[in-house]
Amino acid sequence: MTQHNPHAPAPKSLIIGDVEYPIYNGTIHAHWADAATAKGYRIVARVKNKDHLALECATCGGVHISRHSVVLSANPECPHCIKARRRAQSNAAGLKMLRRDPRHRHYAFYRAPCGHELRRQFTFVERVARGEVAHRCEICQKAREQAEAKAQGWTLISADPKGNDNYRLYRHTDGCGATARVARVNMQTGRFTCPGCGESWSTEPSYLYAMRFELKPGKFVIKLGYSRDPESRLQHQLARSRDLPRVLLRKIPMRSGRYAQLMEKRLHKRLERRYPAELVPRHEFINLLKVKSEIYRPTLETVILRELKRLERKETRSAERSQMKRRARQARIRKSRR
Repeated sequence: MTQHNPHAPAPKSLIIGDVEYPIYNGTIHAHWADAATAKGYRIVARVKNKDHLALECATCGGVHISRHSVVLSANPECPHCIKARRRAQSNAAGLKMLRRDPRHRHYAFYRAPCGHELRRQFTFVERVARGEVAHRCEICQKAREQAEAKAQGWTLISADPKGNDNYRLYRHTDGCGATARVARVNMQTGRFTCPGCGESWSTEPSYLYAMRFELKPGKFVIKLGYSRDPESRLQHQLARSRDLPRVLLRKIPMRSGRYAQLMEKRLHKRLERRYPAELVPRHEFINLLKVKSEIYRPTLETVILRELKRLERKETRSAERSQMKRRARQARIRKSRR
């Protein structure tokens, strides 16, 4: 501990936050000191002019400047404590605080886990730290939406011109070039019709599929459904966690999305009627899967795969008959032209 020399000349300035302030040689009144102590501070000196005091925080030891009128009539906040609290909140929110926004005192810039820089309000980061909301990187979000559109043969143009957060404006780049407002969830699944060329999920080829999910070690469930892209549905749409173990057991091609939907509904009704006890209650999977119903116990895996195989044979025979009819029709046309 440094010993104070009573014969040393009194300092003429005080450095606070890398800035040197002149010390004002005036009386530090007792009621000022009492008010500062009651509010968690010690008056170090009068600085700048007759109105300002250098206050040392009893909590963190940091020194800042405040008017003596604020010390008497209000509760001055220690900027060092505020800064430490905000950094702790940003860490709890999974962000790294970089700097305050010089243009707005309620905002700061943060580094997100993805590496991008975000501008966020302090109160929003507090809510993220408490688990009330989640932060989202706009740059990564836009890249995801662009990839979703590209997978369907479309290009993301902009946000919805009508201001609906659930919609985006897209262009049919792999088709007719038309532009359309489409709900983002429909772009993810392909369940929409192009207003220019009429392409839609209902008319394009689709698949019935069976998937197995491991909700926790040793506990499996089976998902039966239909999709134009089962692999994408497995990897990106059904599980709430990327780490949830899952596998595509089987997929069978169907002539159209509408027909796949019809066959799926019929199959679900048959399973529910024959094996009602094998349906998994919603509360067992709702926190892990983005579906509401039609999840089955693993004891039905063999049954479901057998049903899919049966439907596949039926679809193959139907396709062969259609091909034979088409050939016969073409032969009749050729014969009539002779």
